[in-house]
Amino acid sequence: MRQVVREFQQRTEQADFVAVIDDVGSHTARELLAEAVRLARVMFPGGAGGTVMLQADNSWRTVAGTLAAGLSGAVLAVVNRHTTRAEFAAAFEDIRPDAVVAEPSAMAEWAVSELVRGTADDTVLDGWTVHRAPGQPDVSRWSGGVLIGLTSGSTGRPKGVVQSEEALRYAGTSTIEINGLNRGDAVAAVVPLSSTAAYCFGVHLALLLGGPLVLTAKWDRAVAMRRMADADVRWTMCVPTMALQMGAEAAGSGILAGVRAITVGGGPMDRAALARAEQSLGTRILRVFGMSECLGHTSPSPDDPEDIRLGRDGRPFPGTELRALTPGGAEAGPGVSGLAHVRGPSLFLGYARGGRVEPPALTQDGYFPTGDLLMTHEDGTVSIMGREKDIIIRGGRNIGITEIERAVASYPRVARVCVAAVPDKVLGERVALLVVTEDGRGIDLAEVTGHLESVGLAKTKWPEFVYDVDELPQTKVGKLDRSGARELAHRLREGAPHPA
Repeated sequence: MRQVVREFQQRTEQADFVAVIDDVGSHTARELLAEAVRLARVMFPGGAGGTVMLQADNSWRTVAGTLAAGLSGAVLAVVNRHTTRAEFAAAFEDIRPDAVVAEPSAMAEWAVSELVRGTADDTVLDGWTVHRAPGQPDVSRWSGGVLIGLTSGSTGRPKGVVQSEEALRYAGTSTIEINGLNRGDAVAAVVPLSSTAAYCFGVHLALLLGGPLVLTAKWDRAVAMRRMADADVRWTMCVPTMALQMGAEAAGSGILAGVRAITVGGGPMDRAALARAEQSLGTRILRVFGMSECLGHTSPSPDDPEDIRLGRDGRPFPGTELRALTPGGAEAGPGVSGLAHVRGPSLFLGYARGGRVEPPALTQDGYFPTGDLLMTHEDGTVSIMGREKDIIIRGGRNIGITEIERAVASYPRVARVCVAAVPDKVLGERVALLVVTEDGRGIDLAEVTGHLESVGLAKTKWPEFVYDVDELPQTKVGKLDRSGARELAHRLREGAPHPA
């Protein structure tokens, strides 16, 4: 983080400015730097920075922790406060940090003193504590990495994704250019900053811009929108659920008309639902494709027509290459779905394993298989057709869930939808829907299948169960939790009559 922090310092020397607006209030750049200097001295009294695991909440503390890492040349690993003790222990084993910084209750819950077996130091960051491990820090073990972000762990053990400063800068500057942002512009972070993408496009991007970073500690759509409007935010990133919830809350007020664009990724998206949300909010929504391992694959422009902005997933960032391969390994042509591969400047260095970088499994020509299904188009845009493993096997027939979700989501009464498999003794699996309706009045199977017939979805793909829910299960960073959705569908299925 040294380069971006050095630039931040230089701007601060010229003039102080508001760097963070959070639940507490406004925090200036000079105030944050003063906190960062104190934190760096406590974490690494010898001067040489090591690896620090930081509880990354959506407050000024995460920015101060970042500045401290940059000042000392440390590697920063960001951790969600809601990480379980077992998850933290697994991450600790993979990262083997030299220091842990968190609030006292988190330290106790994670049993940090048993893991670190070092010293508990003075309080920092207005009431938080530092546990420092013995020994001499050595950041060379990360092969140039500066940030370690943990995956959500919704499909298994969380993985530490190691990113370089060059990758963070590339993803951030590309986003700045695409969205027409200027020096000093305010941006908002509503997704938890413990997410690699939220950190990159929140904290790091705000440092690049040298403007305010607007934060909300807990997701509250009304509070988030009001704070963004009051701070004249120009851009933010969120997951689809958040965008749709803000659109419903705005009720056509155009409250975010000053926002140039909202980037949306990380879950199922429907053009019609997103169009209603952006009209209600008064801004532009951009569907994008990215992942922790390769930040910011693609994005459309705010000036693109609706069918590109909301109906597809953008174009690759300049310098990023995407391709779709057929099962036989040939490159799929435009209009043909294939396995997505990516390479480019924001590709990660590898996974944290045993305190070092484990290089990723790349193809011989340097591409990373993402596990997604991708379709390219003649105009250079791409469409994500779902995850390679997102299928339901009903009586030996493979059914892709993304196609069903998009068809159901195009029904105006549907706010959010998730397809989940439920077990069946005869067919193996059947198709179930979890649905959040726009009006809260519920929806039945006949209404859903009637819509699917009208849009031409093959009857073999129609769902057999529909369950109304108040909200879809989400991961700690606000993404759709498909594992949780399957568990919920299974519970709702119990006791239901068996279909013919």
